[in-house]
Amino acid sequence: MSSPRRSSLGPWRAEARATLILAYPLVLTNVAQSLVHVTDVVLLGQLGARTLAAAALGVNLYMFCAIFGMGLLTASAPMVARERGRRFNSVRDVRRTIRQAMWSAVIMVIPMWALLWNARDLLVLLGQDPTLAADAQSFVRYLMWALLPHFLYLVLRNFLAAMERPLWSFVVAAGAVVMNALVNSCLIFGVPAIGIPALGLMGAGIGSSVTIILEFTAIALIVTRHPRFRRYHLFGRFWRPDWPRFREVWRLGVPIGITLMLEVGVFNAAVLLMGLIGTASLAAHQIAIQIAALSFMVPMGLAQAATVRIGHAAGRRDRAGITRAGWTSFTLGTGFMAFMSVLMWSFPHPLIGLFIDTSDPVNAPVIPLAMAFLGIAAIFQIVDGAQAVGAGMLRGLHDTKVPMAFALFGYWAVGMGLAVGLGFGLEWEGVGIWTGLAAGLAVVSVLMLVRWSRRERLGLVDA
Repeated sequence: MSSPRRSSLGPWRAEARATLILAYPLVLTNVAQSLVHVTDVVLLGQLGARTLAAAALGVNLYMFCAIFGMGLLTASAPMVARERGRRFNSVRDVRRTIRQAMWSAVIMVIPMWALLWNARDLLVLLGQDPTLAADAQSFVRYLMWALLPHFLYLVLRNFLAAMERPLWSFVVAAGAVVMNALVNSCLIFGVPAIGIPALGLMGAGIGSSVTIILEFTAIALIVTRHPRFRRYHLFGRFWRPDWPRFREVWRLGVPIGITLMLEVGVFNAAVLLMGLIGTASLAAHQIAIQIAALSFMVPMGLAQAATVRIGHAAGRRDRAGITRAGWTSFTLGTGFMAFMSVLMWSFPHPLIGLFIDTSDPVNAPVIPLAMAFLGIAAIFQIVDGAQAVGAGMLRGLHDTKVPMAFALFGYWAVGMGLAVGLGFGLEWEGVGIWTGLAAGLAVVSVLMLVRWSRRERLGLVDA
């Protein structure tokens, strides 16, 4: 006979196993998606600093739209997960949710296209060099057509996650990384032997759009041809509206999109503040933030897994299942970030050496600053993971508006307020900016955790 202790731990072990199986392909997919744009930057960097700067302006403008869209469409994951928790064999309602998420993508992308088409005027309005802005526009006017297939890919990726089959998304995303590197290399630098001219920035935009169109095509073929998914007929009767469900996608999704923009925006603002301090501080910041961003992919994947697992339990009205799913993801996320915190604190110099030559005297001013920033990053790793997974936990309960308010208060009122005050008021410079960012993340993580702990008293869990 099994002991009472072993029996009580059984459901938690099963939940941990299910969460890890769901989360690891999501983590790998997130990494692969980020590598697509990293590849563009690496390739364009070979054409010179000016070309790279124009590409950076274009990518940032594109990502401004893409991040909000990703947040809005994230709503489809908890909606499908809850429906499958309510009725495991549900088909019609799952199809309707995915259809209305795709409708949302089509409607949302139209004003974004208008914005990106006029990239030059917008960038000049923001104070950028007109010639650089014109180069960025030549890039963006081809890259912008990737937005709609990218959004549709995200909807189908959310469907696969809610179905607890996210490995297909990773396979497609990994293929996209390889395809993007090959296609963009040919179009940027040209292949005279077969008559392909060197198109530079324009080639990068065309190549990325082609890659993302193929990425969407691949995942669409999977969901329409695979025996497990084709019974949902996700593209069937695409023209049929479901306005209540359409409104639900926007009700849940807009706050998520705004939350993501607030989080990304505060880190972008930190880059601008670092630029005011000096080149060495800006370079050190970029090194530390790249290390932290790579580490963040794990809790981000666990947050996505938490949303699905909690959504399934909420659909079943399984309060114990909601509790297990939430705390399991939270423990795994913060546990991993605690490990990364120790790693950053113990081996800062080798980590920095992955990005710059630490033996080059030219980089001497950057290294101590990067080590200082990485030390603070090591401290905020745990709270960064906590706020990411906490947000995913609440999304599983369809709770998105209050977390958006938490993000506004924590990231901007506390985080940016302290960053400016400590960095420039007390003249802590870069250390002050990073301290402010850490404080903002800590406040958001505590607020998310308190709200999750009070979920039943707040009526977030169905009786």
